[in-house]
Amino acid sequence: MSCSQIRNIDAKKIEDAVAELFVKANHTLSPDAEKSIIDARKCENSEVAKSVLDTLIENLNAAKKFDIPICQDTGMAVVFAEIGQDVHITGGSFETAVTNGVRRAYVDGYLRLSVVNDPLFERKNTNTNTPAVIHTRIVDGDKIKITAAPKGFGSENMSAVKMFNPSASEDDIIDFVVQTVKNAGSKPCPPIVVGVGIGGTFEYAALLAKKALTRDTSDKNADSRYAELECKILDKINLLGIGPQGFGGDTTALAVKINYYPTHIAGLPVAVNINCHVSRHMSKTI
Repeated sequence: MSCSQIRNIDAKKIEDAVAELFVKANHTLSPDAEKSIIDARKCENSEVAKSVLDTLIENLNAAKKFDIPICQDTGMAVVFAEIGQDVHITGGSFETAVTNGVRRAYVDGYLRLSVVNDPLFERKNTNTNTPAVIHTRIVDGDKIKITAAPKGFGSENMSAVKMFNPSASEDDIIDFVVQTVKNAGSKPCPPIVVGVGIGGTFEYAALLAKKALTRDTSDKNADSRYAELECKILDKINLLGIGPQGFGGDTTALAVKINYYPTHIAGLPVAVNINCHVSRHMSKTI
């Protein structure tokens, strides 16, 4: 039996990848998300909503043309990393490399610095947009996949977690998600993308919802039951009539994405993480 060969990856490669991804994610919307906005414009019935969507599309094109951020809120840096168990990181630590990459992206890339050092008392800007929020998984293989997901807080502030009894019905879950969006109204800059996490524990449901926002808007859930549930929730959200930027219309949400996980027999955690129409995420494998 042959032993797995360890692959060395220099920490500088991780730093460079993180720096590149956060600048790119803030300047260019992923093709799937851009297509969702364009498709929504074609299906929208409200003239005001059409006009708003036209403006959003113009903004995306301007960001590409002038190589500037899509949104003035360039977000808190969220990193999802899948690290192969056959990888050995050399020349520094993984977290230091990520921190240096985020600092370079935001300082050298002239992105808005929005992170404060203490959440409650001092609230002094770190002036580097660090530290990042880092979620790591150890996986098979000898590669590292990094997903950069800058998260603005106009939408983040509208998110919610609820601990349901295990007797809760599908309709109860739908109502909770839809009510969360209704409570948010125009604040998260609709049309929004809604990430839903079902299962796990209190904190893991929120992580599931956050990770769901990194799925392509065109992606279909592998489980047909959850794929159907995504469609049901999306339809009900769009019946709210909040519309693009809150001006009314058929397009309140572009997509609903559900990630689920086994949970305890005594509980049913559900988290809703809302993203604005600028659903930013970029990935790279080293």
